[in-house]
Amino acid sequence: MTQFDTLLAPIHGFLHCRTPQAWIDEARKPENLPLLLTDHLVCELKAAQTAMWLIRKYVADKASGDALLAWLRPWEDFVHNDQADLGFLEQHKALSKTIISREELPYGDALVDKMVLLIKEELHHFYQVLEIMQARDIPYMKITASRYAKGLIREITTHEPQALVDKLICGAYIEARSCERFASLAPHLDDRLSAFYVSLLRSEARHYQDYLELAQLISPKDISARVQKIGETEAKLISEPDDRLRFHSGVPAFA
Repeated sequence: MTQFDTLLAPIHGFLHCRTPQAWIDEARKPENLPLLLTDHLVCELKAAQTAMWLIRKYVADKASGDALLAWLRPWEDFVHNDQADLGFLEQHKALSKTIISREELPYGDALVDKMVLLIKEELHHFYQVLEIMQARDIPYMKITASRYAKGLIREITTHEPQALVDKLICGAYIEARSCERFASLAPHLDDRLSAFYVSLLRSEARHYQDYLELAQLISPKDISARVQKIGETEAKLISEPDDRLRFHSGVPAFA
């Protein structure tokens, strides 16, 4: 078994379905590469935003939370407001774990440690995807989101701490699916892009495991039933027809 297979085996065991061949056939078309790279870029920011939101809502005090929000704003301005200045792109290297945790939360330090590392890596991937787009003269343009994340959010319970546990489980599935999609697409892309997607497998594989570990740490009971239920919803979103092609979309209904 290769290192590639070793990384993918637990992901395939975790996910309830593989990416449909119809999605791969559509996504591999050269004319769809600008769309997929743009959506991938936005997905990296959304992953960082999710991790930042978890820290701010559940762990950090107000001053730290406000500082984090201000720190992330340049990336959000670029995606949402067509900001031209790209001087912020390497600021992710300066983010540290010096965030004040609420003393009454026993899981605070674990959540901060894992989420800060995830934020730094996701924003580094954002930088890498943007570099690839610029090298190929692909301009960034705003696109609509897929139904995938909203479909998962509908599964989240409203009461705490189960709501936090469910959010972490959803995060695990999003990261695992990203990893599986990288692996599904890599053999069909040019050498540079294929190597880039393969390079993402290691960190993305750890991200989904970090989310699951946090979910079990925080939950007062075994999370297996919730993992199963949310996994069934995730597989349905991936397997059903979708009217737009995105990195996490379902079977292309328009192909």
